Amino acid sequence: MNIVILLGVLVTLVTGLPVLMQMLRNHPKGLIILFFAEMWERFSYYGMRGLLIFYLTQHFLFSDETANQTYGSYTSLVYLLPLLGGIIADRWLGTRKAIAFGALLLVAGHGLMAYEGRPATETLTYQGQVYEIVAEGRGDLRQAGIMVDGQRYNFGPAEGGGFAIEGLPEGASLPATLAEESYVMRQSRDTTGLNAFYLAVSLIIMGVAFLKPNISSIVGQLYPQGDPRRDSGFTLYYYGINLGAFWAAILCGILGQNYGWNWGFGLAGVGMALGFVVFVLGKPLLQGNGEPPNPERLRQPVVGPINREWLIYLLALIAIPVVWFMVQRHALVGSILIGATILSLLAIVLIILLGAKTWMQRKHMILATVL
Repeated sequence: MNIVILLGVLVTLVTGLPVLMQMLRNHPKGLIILFFAEMWERFSYYGMRGLLIFYLTQHFLFSDETANQTYGSYTSLVYLLPLLGGIIADRWLGTRKAIAFGALLLVAGHGLMAYEGRPATETLTYQGQVYEIVAEGRGDLRQAGIMVDGQRYNFGPAEGGGFAIEGLPEGASLPATLAEESYVMRQSRDTTGLNAFYLAVSLIIMGVAFLKPNISSIVGQLYPQGDPRRDSGFTLYYYGINLGAFWAAILCGILGQNYGWNWGFGLAGVGMALGFVVFVLGKPLLQGNGEPPNPERLRQPVVGPINREWLIYLLALIAIPVVWFMVQRHALVGSILIGATILSLLAIVLIILLGAKTWMQRKHMILATVL
């Protein structure tokens, strides 16, 4: 089945690529660079995200609740921090440099995700006797069992609570049904692997913060005011986003489920590395768009020999431990999300009341707010 899917992917790419290139040919060449860079960035993001819940619950043995909270903290920060990344690029760094820096952080983060560490282990203790929980397969194919007297047995929740073991023979050292308070489940996790995971996620969050809000702005800069190709250019650009997200879910999922988590995460990292290479090599095709608003000021030293550009990079790296701390504090991220939403709405109301000079401008802002 997996071979059939992979063949389908290959056929689709071979047959669809010429048509796509023909459509892109009528647009500025820089759109091709942005198309493929964003396609690979979304490939890496959705490829990693599609495996994340399985990885947390099956590799680290997180509970469903903890895994969902971690996933929620990660995705919330991914959408919050680009607000800062966009401001930094607009005021100082320029969108092109911000995108390149964000892509580097993403390559590092996805590459680190390929390091699994030791899988978490789980045991059941009953009347001083310890029994090992074992599992085979990944994703939907995963099957867990318990080792009793050298044999593996399936298990599940008992009616009315507790623990029930299927097919356990009479005279076994463990009863077939255990009351809820009669046993203890313990888990052991690889601390190094877990911290590496949180660091990888923090690098990805910071990378998205610099890349995501800025790459689409260059698309608009490629077209002069009133160019009729502008709308179709954005349509093609968003097609690249959807293309990367679609194939990531299939390809990274197949590799992660059948060959190992590091294969799925590694493919996501390779995709992001390709996006970075395409973007860097394609700089001449951007026609000078996305450069810093004040290059001379950006190069001026501000702390010893460190200029403003390198200071931004260093501060971003220093902020990664803060993100590492926050992504593990789900309640804190939830509070920040609520606060950011309220402040954003208040800011929009003020802009509508004070910034919009005409009724038509206010109407446009109200519509944007509703959307």
